[in-house]
Amino acid sequence: MRKRINYVWSIAAIAVMVLSLSLLGNAAAQKASVPKPQNKLAMGEDEVRHLLSLMDADENGIVSKQEFMKYMEAQFERLDKKKIGQLNVKELTQSTLSASHFVGK
Repeated sequence: MRKRINYVWSIAAIAVMVLSLSLLGNAAAQKASVPKPQNKLAMGEDEVRHLLSLMDADENGIVSKQEFMKYMEAQFERLDKKKIGQLNVKELTQSTLSASHFVGK
């Protein structure tokens, strides 16, 4: 009788271990499938660096107010298709002011 009780306890212990490992495996698989949150600041940093390099006319690594304003004036002129010196909401929303947009321009 004692052997039978030990046998039942052994089977129960093995079943609990298998179930535990199965649950841990599922939890690990679910955790691995969830994408890691991305740092939005870091994601935009490369684009900002590129945009600043486009503005930096004298290539000294610093963008002066004059360089910044000259760049923005050029972008304003590009967006002002009617050449009336004004931009409306439609003109601004149809344009994407980003570094990738101005590559090669």
